[in-house]
Amino acid sequence: MSEVNASLKETGASWYEAAEEPELVEHGPVSGLAVTGRGEPGGAAYGQSVGALYTVMGALGAPMVPLEGRWWVEDERSPFDVPRDEWWWHLFLRLPDDITSVDAVVEQVRPGMPAACRVQRVTFTDGLCVQMLHRGPYSEEPASLARMVALIEAEGLVRNGLHHEIYLSDPGEADPAQMRTILRQPVR
Repeated sequence: MSEVNASLKETGASWYEAAEEPELVEHGPVSGLAVTGRGEPGGAAYGQSVGALYTVMGALGAPMVPLEGRWWVEDERSPFDVPRDEWWWHLFLRLPDDITSVDAVVEQVRPGMPAACRVQRVTFTDGLCVQMLHRGPYSEEPASLARMVALIEAEGLVRNGLHHEIYLSDPGEADPAQMRTILRQPVR
């Protein structure tokens, strides 16, 4: 494990940065707004959840940050073999450290945004991770993920948590080739 420690990059201040090649990093705890759900990315439940997160974030007066998703399937098959409407997710928006309470704001926006009742303040830690910056459409992520798996195996590590994505591109990006997503996999 000493070789792993020697190659770690501390990224506490660079949560939204990643190299274009797989790298080992360590991320401490982060707090923010989260919604848990199931369904196809871009589907109705997903869209309502994203809207609720950004509505609460705006009402808090917090700066807008990139949307994040931590993904999993409850199936033995590869996620790419599971229908997308069966995918589970925790959607997340990172909050500044000085915002500690969101319950009153959730209740304030709930009448106009019923899905806001599902927004919670959470803290999680990715810890030791393999991550990289993926450029291009989501449909091409498997090639980047395969490169990450190669590093995980080369370092003698195993997956240890949910697949995590940070969407750096504008959701309305018309050119899929311009999309940028941080792919992050906790390991041990």
